[in-house]
Amino acid sequence: MSDEPAEDRILLSHGGGGRRMHDLIRDLFRARLSNPLLDQGDDSAVLDVGAGLAPSEAEGRLAFTTDSFVVDPLFFPGGDIGRLAICGTVNDLATAGARPLALSASFILEEGLPMGTLERVVDSMRAAADEAEVMVATGDTKVVARGAADKVFITTSGVGMVPGGLEIGGGSAGAGDTVLVTGPIGDHGVAVLSQREGLALESDVESDCAPLGGLVAALLNAVGGGVHAMRDPTRGGLASALNEIAEQSGLCIEIDEERVPVRPGVAVACEMLGLDPLHMACEGRMVIIIDEHAASAAIDALRAHPYGRDACAIGRVLPAPAARVHVRTALGTRRILDLPVGEMLPRIC
Repeated sequence: MSDEPAEDRILLSHGGGGRRMHDLIRDLFRARLSNPLLDQGDDSAVLDVGAGLAPSEAEGRLAFTTDSFVVDPLFFPGGDIGRLAICGTVNDLATAGARPLALSASFILEEGLPMGTLERVVDSMRAAADEAEVMVATGDTKVVARGAADKVFITTSGVGMVPGGLEIGGGSAGAGDTVLVTGPIGDHGVAVLSQREGLALESDVESDCAPLGGLVAALLNAVGGGVHAMRDPTRGGLASALNEIAEQSGLCIEIDEERVPVRPGVAVACEMLGLDPLHMACEGRMVIIIDEHAASAAIDALRAHPYGRDACAIGRVLPAPAARVHVRTALGTRRILDLPVGEMLPRIC
């Protein structure tokens, strides 16, 4: 049993609707995530969607997404579950070209969780939200008994505005399009796995966890409607993201294995563990399908942003065979890049 005072740990009463829960919400969540909407304390945050919109956004559409985060361990090189929860939802909005307006955050806390751990997580969320220029406008907290959860689970949802005239989605990919990636792949998966398993790698690998709304805005400012589809390659990595687009479009995507950027530390770890970097999760990368005539300008715009310095073209979209992803190997042969079978790395995000 811990020697820490009870008030330094989460108790079941912190989720019971009484004084302890109200104090937790006021003194920890609302104090750290403070903004005009959250501070009102209502059950629903009411957004004035028209306020502060650019003319193109005023004629646009609303994007809405939700995601849950159960990563183990909570803290890993380059990030933690709090930063991950904000970045993951902001990046899902960004795949539609949407500027985030507001997020919600729901917490499932295990009884006995140290209060200091929760404070670190929420402080990290605030820092990531500030970087992404988005508010956590509303939320919820539940506490479950010891053993009924694993420390902290977080669910975030987000709404954002898609400017008028943009039609970005997997079904919009076209034959002849170029495939871009905004940086090296697999960093997040290897960083979490190495921390979880205590692997001693020759070179430190940090998660690429980052909010990509600003990067996508810079891309759209440069090439606008030239962008046809985007995906953030999280679970299942680049392989999963490309297969989703191939299936939606009914086209074939071919990538050049030698052009896919992979850090040496990630490549070594994957070789040692028998894993394919193309299946490893990223949390700060974007896969972009773009008109071939806009690809050069897009790469220039991406490389001018801190989160896109290593952006490059890795392949192209072909008319056939339908709904397939191919990898051209260093030997000049082709192999099918299929979806991963089963769960290679559980609780990676």
